[in-house]
Amino acid sequence: MTTIDAPLKASMIEALNRILELELAGVVKYTHYALMVYGYNRIPIVSWLKGNAAEGLTHAQKAGEMVTLLGGHPSLRIGSLLETHQHDIGGILRESLEHERAALEAYYALLALAENHSVLMEEYAREMIVLEELHLDEVDKMLRRPGDLATFQP
Repeated sequence: MTTIDAPLKASMIEALNRILELELAGVVKYTHYALMVYGYNRIPIVSWLKGNAAEGLTHAQKAGEMVTLLGGHPSLRIGSLLETHQHDIGGILRESLEHERAALEAYYALLALAENHSVLMEEYAREMIVLEELHLDEVDKMLRRPGDLATFQP
C-alpha cells in the first residue's frame, strides 16, 4: 500500500469508522423495520429488508477491514438509532432513504480523502458509492406512485 502520512491516515480511519457505525446502525434499523411490517405485502418487503440488513453487515465488515488495514482500531459504536415510530411502508422507506443518503455522504467523504493518495481506498470508496447509489435508486423507485417517472419528492 502507498505510504500515507499519519494525519491523512488518521482522517481515513475516522471516516471508515463513521461508515462502520452507519452500516451497523443500518443493520439494526433494517432488522427492526422487518419486524414492524404488516399487511398483504409483508413477505416480499420483509425479505427485502432482511437482505438490506445482511448487506449492511457485509459493508460494516468491509469498513472494519479497511480500518485495520490502515492500522486503526474499528469502532464499537453504532450510528444514530432514532425511533420515529413511522412503521407504515412509506415511513420505513423514507427513513431508509435518509439513512442511505447519510451513508453515501460518508463514502464520498472517504473518497475525497483518498483521492490521489491511495488507489485501494479510492476503489473501495467508489465501489461502495456505486452500491449505495443503486440502493438509493431502488428505494426512490419504491416510493414513487406507479407510472411516476420523476424521482421521489418528499
